[in-house]
Amino acid sequence: MKLQKLTPEYDAQLAQLIRTNLKNHGLDIPGTVYYDEGLDHLSTFYQEDPEHRAYFILTEEDEVTGGIGLAEFEGFPDCAELQKLYLADRVKGQGLGYRLIARIEETARELGYQWIYLETHTNLQAAIHIYERSGYVRIDRPSCVVHSTMNRFYRKKL
Repeated sequence: MKLQKLTPEYDAQLAQLIRTNLKNHGLDIPGTVYYDEGLDHLSTFYQEDPEHRAYFILTEEDEVTGGIGLAEFEGFPDCAELQKLYLADRVKGQGLGYRLIARIEETARELGYQWIYLETHTNLQAAIHIYERSGYVRIDRPSCVVHSTMNRFYRKKL
């Protein structure tokens, strides 16, 4: 499997992977990334500000099998938000989520962030397990969250 930065030719595959995952967990509802206007063109968002944002995808034979990103988070000083960690069902259980988290944390440090924050949902139990095993600590909901449906919030000192 190849780990690389997201480029426009993979946008459609990534959007489909994210929507499939959300639908499989009953989260194809308003208030989730499922309905974000920019989901079909994520590379644009991450490439607009490479000093504060990044998105990596896993590919196997030119097929997107996973992805993870980060962007600035205004809710806490010196903090990035871990965004859109998703894996194709066929590659889950291989430790790839941990690999993606390690890469995005390394990138966050390189970009000068001291903290990393994330939001998730109780329907995503496998993701919650990975986050907690990776050292993320549950916190109260910040007042500035974007996706109103998310109901679990975490932060980690880098």
